[in-house]
Amino acid sequence: MNLNITGKDFELTDAIKNYIETKVNKLSKYSEDFNADAIMKIEGNNHVAEIRVSLGGNLYKAVTASHDLYASVDKDIDIIEGQIRKTKTKKDKQNMTETIRFKEAMKDEDLDEYGGIIKTIFYSIKPMTEEDAKLILEGDPKNKFLPFIDADSNTVKVIYKLKDGKNFGLLEPEN
Repeated sequence: MNLNITGKDFELTDAIKNYIETKVNKLSKYSEDFNADAIMKIEGNNHVAEIRVSLGGNLYKAVTASHDLYASVDKDIDIIEGQIRKTKTKKDKQNMTETIRFKEAMKDEDLDEYGGIIKTIFYSIKPMTEEDAKLILEGDPKNKFLPFIDADSNTVKVIYKLKDGKNFGLLEPEN
């Protein structure tokens, strides 16, 4: 832990410095290697505590003001601890999701290399107009696309939902 404590426009006592160091040291349960800057200042009747922590490539910052400097430091540490927990939970959830997806992709042991075809979906292709295909796709919230044979030109086309959820796209073969 590398801690830098600064007092603006007033002298910090050893008691305040020790208190800040003790509180910031609570964050070492998330990582032993982090940098922290604490800036204390007085604005009117309020004591403002600004604490910045650089941990694991992320920067966490909290600024609070109250009539008591110790209370401001406590609030800052609580805020930063919440930010760290939120980031950690988000990363853990993302890693777990990626692991589950990877395991599902690797269930098929016949694949020698990553990136092969791992799922096949069968569709029945029926002759219909573009408007009929659009209506069918609108009524089916599960599917994002529908292959069909265009009744007018007798060619295979694919209609698909765009990301906006309202509009559609159409894939047609070149003539």
